[in-house]
Amino acid sequence: MVRATVQDKPGLELLAFALSGEKAATSGGFDKVIQMIDNMVNNLKTEQDDDDHKKEYCAMQLDTSDDKKKALERSISGEEAAIAGAKDAMATLSQEIAALEAGIRALDTAVAQATSQRKNENADYKALIASNTAAREVLAFAKNRLNQFYNPKLYKAPPKVELSAGDRVFKSLGNPDDLVTTAAPGGIAGTGIAVLAQVFSHQRKAAPGLPPATWGAYAAKSEENTGVIAMLELLSKDLEKDSTEATTEEKDAQADYEQLMKDSAAKRTTDSSALAEKSSSKADTEAELQAHETHKIAEGKDLMATTAYISSLHAECDWLLQYFDVRKEARAGEAESLQRAKAVLSGADFSLVQTQPQGFLARPHHML
Repeated sequence: MVRATVQDKPGLELLAFALSGEKAATSGGFDKVIQMIDNMVNNLKTEQDDDDHKKEYCAMQLDTSDDKKKALERSISGEEAAIAGAKDAMATLSQEIAALEAGIRALDTAVAQATSQRKNENADYKALIASNTAAREVLAFAKNRLNQFYNPKLYKAPPKVELSAGDRVFKSLGNPDDLVTTAAPGGIAGTGIAVLAQVFSHQRKAAPGLPPATWGAYAAKSEENTGVIAMLELLSKDLEKDSTEATTEEKDAQADYEQLMKDSAAKRTTDSSALAEKSSSKADTEAELQAHETHKIAEGKDLMATTAYISSLHAECDWLLQYFDVRKEARAGEAESLQRAKAVLSGADFSLVQTQPQGFLARPHHML
């Protein structure tokens, strides 16, 4: 839209020329002038309609664009809050995942240590039971040998050695004293402990074949050996008690270990499940974070485009909106002047036109 003056409108110049002389009025020139007036009024109306439509368009576009801009700004603000929340959630999940992983590693280490300790304790228990059993067998053997001489009724003879078929044939053909049979496992009470067997063998050779002739001496010797047998029985009972206590402790330790393994397995299952859930949540949160960031970038671009469009609307519409009322009033005044001129010309009151030729042409046209 540009400002116009009388010189910018050739119709006004022609109208002024047409009204400048009586010759035009008497020669039927008013018909053309009236037509020119009608055309100018129509042009003014068209221009006003264009301004009305332009004003409506500008107002609507500015209002819509401003609403869109505000919505985009709110959306971007929401995306920024969502991004911050997602980052905080990921940081928390990362810490929780690290804690769970460390806990599982510590649990596995504790289980391995407990298993190693249980194996060592069980090995010690088995060694103790074997040692106590062997010692009790040695004591039983010694007690039995003492009973052979001092308490024959309590003596338990070793089982007879069964000869093989070859030995029986050999024995039937030769001197039975030359027969070498396969004896039971050597050592004390079949334990293979040769040293104590040699000691008891030495005691057998040194022991008298018959009781002493004096009854008192025999009785004293019998009482002395009875005390030794009692001591052996006491030692055997101590060993049995020690083995019983060790067995009880072994059972308790094994039960505690099995319960520890059960609890550890349950905890590991729970922690592993929680770790999987939190890892999945972290992956979902990371995907959401990327989606929020992508959406924020897209809406940021849309906001920039909307802001640029609003700037172009202001460049296009601000002048019109600012001077709309002035332009409308100027056009209305010009149209009114033209209509009066037309009415005068239609009534052929030429004297009025001659005396007041500037009644409508003298109006300013600087805001058309």
